[in-house]
Parts: sequence; structure tokens; C-alpha cells
Amino acid sequence: AGLLSHRCDDTAAEQAADLALRQINAHRKEGYVFRLYRIFSVREHPQEITGSVFYLVLDVVDTECHVLSKRLWKDCAARSAHTTVYGQCKAIIYINQARNIAHLNTYECTLQRVPPRYIWRVCPDCPVDDCPTEPKYLEAAVQSLAKFNEESEQTHYFSVLNVTRASMQWVVGPAYFVEFLIQETSCSKSD
Repeated sequence: AGLLSHRCDDTAAEQAADLALRQINAHRKEGYVFRLYRIFSVREHPQEITGSVFYLVLDVVDTECHVLSKRLWKDCAARSAHTTVYGQCKAIIYINQARNIAHLNTYECTLQRVPPRYIWRVCPDCPVDDCPTEPKYLEAAVQSLAKFNEESEQTHYFSVLNVTRASMQWVVGPAYFVEFLIQETSCSKSD
């Protein structure tokens, strides 16, 4: 009782989804920025003349932007279908437009990768995501960063903070693909 249903393409629903997703992404410390795929459902519970609590179910996909980049979800490109992580976020957000308040009360996101069998059915030679904590991926990241450190004009060396995504593909032998975070060290290249 007292809950209003919204069409998923109306302005209030889109604004609530945008504000909720911005705050969900800002709260996260690991992984990649979520991008809105579609609004699955929206319910509104008016609290006062200008404020409402929105109950949202959002279908999301991850992007190419790491959450540490602090980029907005609308500014981040979605990954290609065979490398994406997709899922659903349920969120409760209070919005009071007159007082310029948007407070995310709670959220829960459930994510999963596209199963390899579906990827191989469409693209048999495509690399498939693997566990980024495997030592072979850290080794690949360290080798890649060594080349960057050698060729860059930066004044300090960088080190690998952690590997965030990893995949492998057999070509002539194994080919490793890694995405990783780096941090600047105190080691100067001039020393």
C-alpha cells in the first residue's frame, strides 16, 4: 500500500536509477564501474511533498573503467559481450529534489560472468576469463610493466598493485591477457 509503480522509461525512474548507480559505484572499492543495462523495476513510496523512497531493481554490466578511476558510469564503455560481467543490483534510495538530497539507504548486487561454453559457441578462439590471482598472470603483468617502465618518460618506476582481470588464449602457445593496477614507487629512474 502506498507504493507507486513507474514505467521503466519515465523520467523519475531514470533519475532514480542514475543516482543509485552513481552512489553504488562510488561506494565500491574493487572491480569495475557498473553500467546500467536496463531498469528492471521501479517502485516509489512518497514520504512527503517533495521526497520519495525508490525501490529499484537494475540490470547492470561492468565497464572498462576501474572503480578507482571515479568515472561516472555514463562515461565508461561497456565491455564486449564475451568479456562482460553482468548481474542485478537491488537498491533503496531516498530522493528529495527540492532539498537536493539523494541518499542510498542500501543495495545488493549479484554478478556473474558469461559461462565459457556460451563464449566458445559464438567465438571458439576467444580468450576466456580466468582467476586473476594465478601466479602466471602476475608474472605477465610484471613483464608488461617492466617494458612500460623502460620506455616511459616518467621520473619514477611503477610497480604492480594487483591484477584485476586475466584471461588466456592458445595461439601457437599460451597468450596471457591481463589488466592490472599500478602504483608509482619512490624509486627514481635517475638513481
